[in-house]
Formats: sequence, structure tokens, C-alpha cells
Amino acid sequence: MKLKKIALIPLVAGALFSSAVLAPSTGILKPAKAAAATAATTATTAEAKTELPNIKILATGGTIAGSAASNTAVTGYTAGALGVETLINAVPELKGIANVSGEQIVNVGSPDIDNGVLLKLAKRINALLSSDDVDGIVVTHGTDTLEETAYFLNLVVKSDKPVVVVGAMRPATAISADGPFNLYNAVKVAGTPEAKGKGVMVMLNDRIGSARFITKTNTTATDTFKSPEQGYMGEIVGGKVYFYYEPLRKHTTKSEFDVTELDALPQVDILYEYQNNGAYLYDAAVEAGAKGIVVAGSGDGSLSSASEKGAEAAADKGVIIARSTRTGSGTVSLSGGDAERNFVTTDSLNPQKARILLMLALTKTSDAAKIQQYFNEY
Repeated sequence: MKLKKIALIPLVAGALFSSAVLAPSTGILKPAKAAAATAATTATTAEAKTELPNIKILATGGTIAGSAASNTAVTGYTAGALGVETLINAVPELKGIANVSGEQIVNVGSPDIDNGVLLKLAKRINALLSSDDVDGIVVTHGTDTLEETAYFLNLVVKSDKPVVVVGAMRPATAISADGPFNLYNAVKVAGTPEAKGKGVMVMLNDRIGSARFITKTNTTATDTFKSPEQGYMGEIVGGKVYFYYEPLRKHTTKSEFDVTELDALPQVDILYEYQNNGAYLYDAAVEAGAKGIVVAGSGDGSLSSASEKGAEAAADKGVIIARSTRTGSGTVSLSGGDAERNFVTTDSLNPQKARILLMLALTKTSDAAKIQQYFNEY
């Protein structure tokens, strides 16, 4: 019998057809064998799906969900223009590494993330991670305040399952948008067994940072997130996750901070040290209801004579004064007069992260010595 010539068309799912038998006279799949091949493939796919980690993506907006009028615009865009399903659908490769689903917590630029959003996000993460059906969490977030949210979660998440905060430096509409690959890598890390127990992580530009140490260092560069002295926890190379160290400071399951019953957080303000400043900013903060003030001091957390007066007056009214530094890195050392003045130092935490820890510390105590212990341990 002479066989008809069959035109071969390349197919992505080639394996489906390679095991089937072509009918000599028609060149089409025999119905029985075609059905068997399809059933076998479906079963294999279903089995593979059950072996993949279940990752929940919680979206808050930011540049990773941003949109601009031009695909060459990387500034002046609208943050949080896209929803979580759009972000997920833009990276179909996610289906190959995890079973992903998404929730929209808020959709704003990260400067508009407030204490209410932090509490909502943390409570939702804890609820999700308490389920056996969730293996890890990815939070999409704007980069401007990403490190603050990541550190807050690092202190209040009550699970050792991976939580990865991810963002982008270029909007989704840009020619070389970094968001899709960052999201893919974040899901990859969240689904990696070795990521368990390492605290909340930040994933951008192929680097894995600890929420305790990572910070934004450049206004627009894609490699902006760095740990100036401590370095990165790990990286992704060739699709493989590499870890090199894990943070020793208390976090997640070892943290004593719990937001389960909290509906608000104490007001903590940040004041910046500079030449010719005055005491009136401290007075204003106290009058506005501040329970704590973080000072971004010069050098080793230094305050001017005028600031000293303002800070001491605030401390006399029960306000905790936390000395940090505006330098960008380094540990602020304790001075002999800190304890007696109701002052604490913030270790190596920058001012914005020191504010996060001080807010949580004030939910537990107003004792300066105990709060200093928190800064030493977290």
C-alpha cells in the first residue's frame, strides 16, 4: 500500500504526537491510540502539577505594575496601574515552576503604603501560611518603601515558609521591563525548599537580600537594592537558586512581635539631623502625638546642641528617642548618657527600618532598656 505524503508541522507539545501511530491511509491519529496518548499526557501533567509548590502572589501595586505612555519611559509613569492577574498572565513561564494564584491587597505606589496596609498584609500572609495548601508567598511592591514592608513582615510573620518581596525599577510597559523576570525569580525562590527558615527575603536583579539588611541605594538603577556591609544572602544563576548565608538576628517564628490583635500601630516619626537645625521639630512631633522619634543623626548618630535639647524635652514626656544615622551604613554605638536620657541606639538599622522596629517595640513596652534590647537582638 502506498502511503500518502504527510506534511510535518513543528509542534511545541511534540511529545504528545511522538508516541501516537499514524493511520497508513489517512495520515491522522487512530482514535483509540490518540485518546490513550492524550490521557497519558494529561495524567503526567496533572502529576507534575501536584509536585509543584503552591505559591500565592499578593499584589500591592508599585512600578512592577506600572504603566507609561511610552515604552521608553522609565520615569513619570503611573504606579499600580495593572492588577495581579495581568502580572501573572504576563509571565506564563510561572506555570512551569509553581502553581500560582494571586490576590490584590491594594494597588498603590509604595509611598502610600501606610500602617493599615502593613497590618492587613501581615495578617493575610499569616492566614495563608497557616494552610497546608500554601508553600510560600510572593509580595509585589513598589521599590521606594519596599524595604520597610519587608522588614515589618520579617518581624511579624509567624511561619518559616518562604516570603519573598519583589519589585521592579522599570514599569511593565518599558522595552526592557525588569518586573517579569524579577517576579519569575521571586516565585522560584519562594518555592525552593532551601529558602525555608531564612526570614523574609527581597528579590531583584537576580540577587536575594535579607529584609533585615537590604536597602535601596540608587534612584533609578536596576541594581539599586544592596546590603552595603553585610552583602547578599544569595543569587539566581542559570535558573538555579544559590544561598550563601542566613541572617542571625531574630525574625519570623523567633520574633515576639504579634499583630494578630492589633488594629493600629504607635506613631513614630523620623527627624533628620542637619546643620543649623532646631528643637522645634521635636516639639511638633510630640504635639502631633509621637510616641517615639527616630533621629537620622550625622555620623555615629550625632545630634546638634539644639537637637539635644529638643530630644531631651521629648524624652522627659515619655517619648522614646532612637539614634540612627543618615550615613547609609554602619552601627550606631551606645554613649554613656543614652540610657539615663531615655535614648536608645538602633544598631545597624537605617532610620526607616528603625521606625518599623520602634513601632512594634512600643506595642510591647515603653521601657527604654527593653527597647534597647530589641534593637540589639533584631
